[in-house]
Amino acid sequence: MPLDQSVRFIAVLCGLMLAGFIGSLLTGGWLNQWGIHPRQVSSIWTIFTAPFLHASLTHLLNNLAGFGVLAFLVLLRGKACFIQASFIIVAVGGLLVWALGRSANHIGASGWIFGLWGLLLAMAWFERSFTSIALAVAVIFFYGGMIWGILPLRSYVSFEAHLFGLLAGVLAAFLWRKGLRLFGG
Repeated sequence: MPLDQSVRFIAVLCGLMLAGFIGSLLTGGWLNQWGIHPRQVSSIWTIFTAPFLHASLTHLLNNLAGFGVLAFLVLLRGKACFIQASFIIVAVGGLLVWALGRSANHIGASGWIFGLWGLLLAMAWFERSFTSIALAVAVIFFYGGMIWGILPLRSYVSFEAHLFGLLAGVLAAFLWRKGLRLFGG
């Protein structure tokens, strides 16, 4: 995917996150009810809306920064890889949060971000190519501190989304490496 198209594609996704935040502000936080509420059957569909909702401007900006960089790095593999990985990360990671997460309203794109992070690291393990290893080394160097996000250190942070997103990203890398293509590519 050409650089300008990758940037536009990421900008659209970031724009949707911004729109979700603004919409939530304009509705007094009402939209945030579309986060993941574990084990509530009526809310299972919210695994697809939760990544576009954020609790604060700081939460949103932190997620946009990490998402933009990691999404761009995954898009270097092509749009099909990014879309397939994102679908697996959001669906599987979100489903695991819904099934196993603590009772809370889980919102934000950090599960998706941890999934992209895990995908880039796992691709180095599965492929063992110079490019995938170089990307993984860069990701560890700049984003290695993310590993602490999978620990339950703060009650207001969904470590479950981080952990399950990471695991879903590893699964996506494994499936991609094995040749499973859900959306072409």
